[in-house]
Amino acid sequence: MHADTAQAESLLGLSGLGGLREAHRPMLSQGQRTRALIARSLMPSPRPLLLDEPATGPDAAGREQLIDRLEVLGLTRFERASVLVTHHLEGLPLGTTHAMLLRDGRCLAARRVEEILAGLQASACFDHPVRFTQVDGWWSVRTRRPAPAE
Repeated sequence: MHADTAQAESLLGLSGLGGLREAHRPMLSQGQRTRALIARSLMPSPRPLLLDEPATGPDAAGREQLIDRLEVLGLTRFERASVLVTHHLEGLPLGTTHAMLLRDGRCLAARRVEEILAGLQASACFDHPVRFTQVDGWWSVRTRRPAPAE
């Protein structure tokens, strides 16, 4: 097997698309297309990998599959740094170490992801009171309820 073919097969497998090798693009779901594009972008072994809103478009299952696959790719390719741009902080892949909050082109905070999401920086960024919690490594977000008026 040619080295490029072996690498493509490996990346398709890591992306959860091993069984869809012969599928044509129109037959793939939005989430599958996104994962195929990420696998394709990894062929030349770029450092770092830049992902701009990759989870925009797929349905809920497709988004979760994408996040799972990003985690697998991150865990199997430790030499690769990646930058993920997202408006959905609750969809950060496991293994995400740092976050940067931007608003109006300015950096509000850049720290370890736990510090960003556990603090008030996210609320300032979104100009809305939000609270992030972590369960089994995954983040979820809810609106902070204001204290009732006395």
